[in-house]
Amino acid sequence: MEQRHLGRTGLRVSRIGLGTLTWGRDTDEHDAADMLKAFWETGGNLVDTADVYGDGEAEYLLGQLMERLVPRRDLVISTKAGSVPDPERRFDASRGHLLAALDASLARLGTDHVDVWHVHAYDPDTPLEETLQALDLAVSSGRARYAGVANYCGWQLAKAATWQLAAPGTRTRLASTQLEYSLLQRGVEREVLPAARDLGIGLLPSSPLGRGVLTGKYRTATPSDSRGASEDLAPFVEPYLDDTASRVVDAVSTAADGLAVTPLQVALAWVRDRPGVTAPIVGARNARQLTAALSVEALTLPHEICRALDDVSAPIHRYPDHDWSTL
Repeated sequence: MEQRHLGRTGLRVSRIGLGTLTWGRDTDEHDAADMLKAFWETGGNLVDTADVYGDGEAEYLLGQLMERLVPRRDLVISTKAGSVPDPERRFDASRGHLLAALDASLARLGTDHVDVWHVHAYDPDTPLEETLQALDLAVSSGRARYAGVANYCGWQLAKAATWQLAAPGTRTRLASTQLEYSLLQRGVEREVLPAARDLGIGLLPSSPLGRGVLTGKYRTATPSDSRGASEDLAPFVEPYLDDTASRVVDAVSTAADGLAVTPLQVALAWVRDRPGVTAPIVGARNARQLTAALSVEALTLPHEICRALDDVSAPIHRYPDHDWSTL
């Protein structure tokens, strides 16, 4: 699999990443092992997880598989900290919480370092410089090789990245940011993606298949074995089952028919090759689904197809995003 640099760093990662959101919950050890082995054998190295996935079980399971199935040195492990199961405070990006969470992640993963460590979300109750100091301490202590953020909006990302760049050599520059991005969710193009590109930060899109909707599986009904039929995940899928999404899904399916490929391949190739994207994170439920996603490696969409998909899925950007100098 082709590799790309993660932002403006020397770290090279596969241009498709393996997500572990359902590991230890909906994905058991057998399926997780099959997926990790298939991913590794096709040249994939970027594996994304978080301390709250499966209440820590995803990290623990990944650690077990690295111990006996795939060499740790062959993987780029990305994990996140900052989300908390507390309805009174959904996020805690204080220095104490983040560093304690990192130590717990390392214990579950069975490793002395993670390759990329992300703050899972912006915490308005903690000074940003305190949050960023935790990233500096993690990297300077060797517990993390690179650092990034997730789910930061445009001004939050720009502020954090600029703060880190203000003292070169003493602060860790942000390598990456992770947000949802697909043909059904292009909100990052408004401010986040321009900021990331300008600041040399690589984008790791989550839910690149529109929470599974872009595969076309929901065009006529909700499959009984799909996330849309799951009690836990149905609310996650439901927002993308409206008429607007249906028009985009129809266009993706038409493009797939014309290219003799699958809608999954079209949707994934589109987001993978968007400017500023380093690697979409694919959260498959089993090895069969993952293999289908990895088959996109040989596909590059024709310019005409990309333009048509851009048009049908275009978000509405008005003032101040519109380029008024052209009027």
